[in-house]
Amino acid sequence: MVVFADKWISLPPMRKIHFVFLFLISLSACSESTQSIREEIVEEADSLSFFPQFNPLTKKYIRTKKKQVARFYKEHVDQDNFSGMFLVAKNGKIIFERTAGYSNYKENQRLTAESPIHVASISKVATSYLILKLCEEGLIDLDADVRRYLPELPYEGITVRMLLNHRSGIQYYAYFSHGKWDWNKSLTNKDVLSLLVKHKFRLNFQPGRKFSYCNTNFALLALIAERVTDTRFPDLMKERIFDPLGMDNSFIADENRSWDALNPSYDSKWKIQPFTNLDAVYGDKNLYTTARDLLKLDMASYSPLFLCDSLKQQLFKGYSYETRGHANYGLGMRMSEYTGYTTNFFHTGWWHGNTGCYTTLREDTTCIISISNKFTKVVYLNGGLAPHFGNYYPTFSFE
Repeated sequence: MVVFADKWISLPPMRKIHFVFLFLISLSACSESTQSIREEIVEEADSLSFFPQFNPLTKKYIRTKKKQVARFYKEHVDQDNFSGMFLVAKNGKIIFERTAGYSNYKENQRLTAESPIHVASISKVATSYLILKLCEEGLIDLDADVRRYLPELPYEGITVRMLLNHRSGIQYYAYFSHGKWDWNKSLTNKDVLSLLVKHKFRLNFQPGRKFSYCNTNFALLALIAERVTDTRFPDLMKERIFDPLGMDNSFIADENRSWDALNPSYDSKWKIQPFTNLDAVYGDKNLYTTARDLLKLDMASYSPLFLCDSLKQQLFKGYSYETRGHANYGLGMRMSEYTGYTTNFFHTGWWHGNTGCYTTLREDTTCIISISNKFTKVVYLNGGLAPHFGNYYPTFSFE
């Protein structure tokens, strides 16, 4: 047995030597200036389980928490014909799960636990893990100028880290493309970069000066991942994240996928929200997944085999303290920081009718997921449930 904090990782006997060897390698490879890991080590890591074996829960604990969560779901989530997935897990074990509504309202097709729906900006969490895994392999340096990977970008002083924590100053592509792009054509990540190169839109502020949430940052991160691997981002996510973690109902949508084959999103009155010319951009959004698949990503995030501790520490820390307040942002992760309370990590999403909130209570190994394909804000109430699992301030989070 190998112990990490309050979590147990159990490995088959024949794999223990491989694990120790890999772990020692990862300790040296995960410094601030990440070193390259030999290809055979990465391949060996892929063959091992990324899921740690957490401490078991008592029947009394499960029974008590299930009752508390069920009441929360009934009072706060199961409102106005909720259509989506709600899941709460502790130590990797699902305590409470509900799937409700329709994947296709017109055809009377019910939503199931295996129905992938668009989770909007929660996609940024998965994108961040991919970028950090590429850092672990030595393909990306967090503090390198973005122009090392996108040399045509007309801005100085923007690092990869600044894209991840939204401190680049770059404008949002939905705004700067207005009047500069044929709205009858789908905008892609490459088109976003081309527009920046062609028009050299001014930055909103000097890079690194402050925080400003902007989807363009993650659209550029997806391009960087493609450049350093020579692999399309949807394929890269499948190879490096989805397949190794068994996220079988997850994929990245792009212009090569039939929009008609995707589960649609609806407004609050069950009216289908049409796709627009902005729907082909990925990295910032376009992850289609399920609550159970998001739980797999959450479980793997505790394992040093999935991502080394040094990089995780950089992901789960705040970078923006220019103004007083409780809200902060890490590397693709929101957080609430209240004095005297444990930090609550989460990410919200909202695109067309799809809304959602992924919450990961790191100190208490608890995951709360609420995602919907029918517009509602009840999914943003995860913060109100967090105090049932630890010393968390009862906040309600909105996109």
